[in-house]
Amino acid sequence: MKTGIITKVAGPLVIADGMRDANMFDVVRVSSQRLIGEIIEMHGEKASIQVYEETSGLGPGETVESTGAPLSVELGPGLIGSIYDGIQRPLNEIMKVAGTNLKRGVDVPSLDHNKKWHFTPKVKSGDKVVAGDVLGTVKETHAVLHKILVPNKVEGTVEKISEGDFTIDEVIAVIDNGKEKAEVKMLTKWPVRVGRPYKRKLSPDILLTTGQRPIDTLFPLAKGGVAAVPGPFGSGKTVVQHQLAKWAAADIIVYIGCGERGNEMTDVLNEFPELKDPRTGNSLMERTVLIANTSDMPVAAREASIYTGITIAEYFRDMGYTVALMADSTSRWAEALREMSGRLEEMPGEEGYPAYLGSRLAQFYERAGRVIVNGSEDTEGALSVIGAVSPPGGDISEPVSQATLRIVKVFWGLDANLAYKRHFPAINWLTSYSLYTDQLAQWYKENAAPDFMELRGRLMALLQDESELQEIVNLVGMDALSAPDRLKLESARSIREDYLHQNAFDPTDTYTSLKKQVLMMRAILSYYDKALDGLNKGADIEMLVNLPVRERIGRFKYEPEDKINGEFEQIEAQLESEIADVLKRSDD
Repeated sequence: MKTGIITKVAGPLVIADGMRDANMFDVVRVSSQRLIGEIIEMHGEKASIQVYEETSGLGPGETVESTGAPLSVELGPGLIGSIYDGIQRPLNEIMKVAGTNLKRGVDVPSLDHNKKWHFTPKVKSGDKVVAGDVLGTVKETHAVLHKILVPNKVEGTVEKISEGDFTIDEVIAVIDNGKEKAEVKMLTKWPVRVGRPYKRKLSPDILLTTGQRPIDTLFPLAKGGVAAVPGPFGSGKTVVQHQLAKWAAADIIVYIGCGERGNEMTDVLNEFPELKDPRTGNSLMERTVLIANTSDMPVAAREASIYTGITIAEYFRDMGYTVALMADSTSRWAEALREMSGRLEEMPGEEGYPAYLGSRLAQFYERAGRVIVNGSEDTEGALSVIGAVSPPGGDISEPVSQATLRIVKVFWGLDANLAYKRHFPAINWLTSYSLYTDQLAQWYKENAAPDFMELRGRLMALLQDESELQEIVNLVGMDALSAPDRLKLESARSIREDYLHQNAFDPTDTYTSLKKQVLMMRAILSYYDKALDGLNKGADIEMLVNLPVRERIGRFKYEPEDKINGEFEQIEAQLESEIADVLKRSDD
């Protein structure tokens, strides 16, 4: 152990002298209470330590011990369904040890080291393996087959491997590379600040389907992509992330509550185990890892929670799974960086945030991606990151939002005005964007509809036109508009209220397949085209606006998936007959 002496305590920052043998980012134990900390700066023998627990009562003269190892996470069977704090301590185990009155310095293992898991080999003695190859599997939950991989930098011939029930600390295989023998266990450790290696990154040209119409149609996220959800308090950031966690086409969900209010995190902890996974019908927790770090926990632990979460996500990506990581919210992490930077007396950047804010955010987001993982076979894995940003008052000109927008490719801007009108998800279609749209065009053509991008373009054009026409209406009133412009306004209202508004609590409307999205777009645009044609033939605008079929188009989103084709055909037939009827009455 490398031991030093505390010389200064300033909130979560502790400065210790005599730490010449310690290294940057080593984990340390502070004082006799053995609080967990991490070295973030070295000046000769002086180490600046950010402590992940409350430091009140600490004083100069107390000891600091370096463990000689960086902050790492335990990876192995038992991760799925766990609820951790920011430094991967399981909250359930902490409660068993400490009760409801949590004491500082509680030390519990991240995974259960006594539980036995049934290991089924996928290779046999004599087989040659390289790092990343699947040695065998463990059935962790109904939804997740946990693959035990050959550890990083290990390759050679399998000398021994056996099926049976093992703890994560027992040797399941021995690999001989000719010079030395490596004993492989189900447990591996990985430093959180180091990204896990892979063979190569792939182009983001496959859609991560979410079943959320504003996202899938207008502002899509690619598999392995990164998105930001900025919005003011009450605009629905957490609900958007819950919906994505439940419905996104991902095998594994990692949800990080980073510095969020305690009651919001409690809601997540209570709701996730009760949410039904639409894939299996069992609890959503059977493919979820939760990391709970609330605003009343020490600020330094926010940074650890972000890195802990993405390292666990990369571990499952390396098994060939599609992983979706939700970080709620990165603003709280940035606030922690600002506080630590102030304590370290660094030169502040804009609004007091450290000058390196942008690069820290970029280091986090760049660990996302669709990749070919390590191993002798070309297996594909994907890690998509959705980060919520909480700008004060919803002002996205502040530094965290701007730094995030320079990095991410998708921006789902939540709007307080839409939320106030009870329009959810409150994604503003005029300010949001996705830079993946062009790369996904071919995928949409092959998997959704040949004219999907054309339909989407027409929807966007109508919404843009509505925005311009609305300004005229606000100035001089609806009567100043021509009949075609009124029809545009009505069609855009239909897009807003019938298509972009989606009820997360309705069992049918909560998820919309791409096929249904295409039919809904066709129904709305079909009304616009046929009504415009009717106008040109002399039909009355009032009659066209008040067609009974419009109500049916609006209710189409509540139609079950197995009945959408029949309903769409009936809407088309009704639309034809009603417009013909209007034309006949206009002629009379």
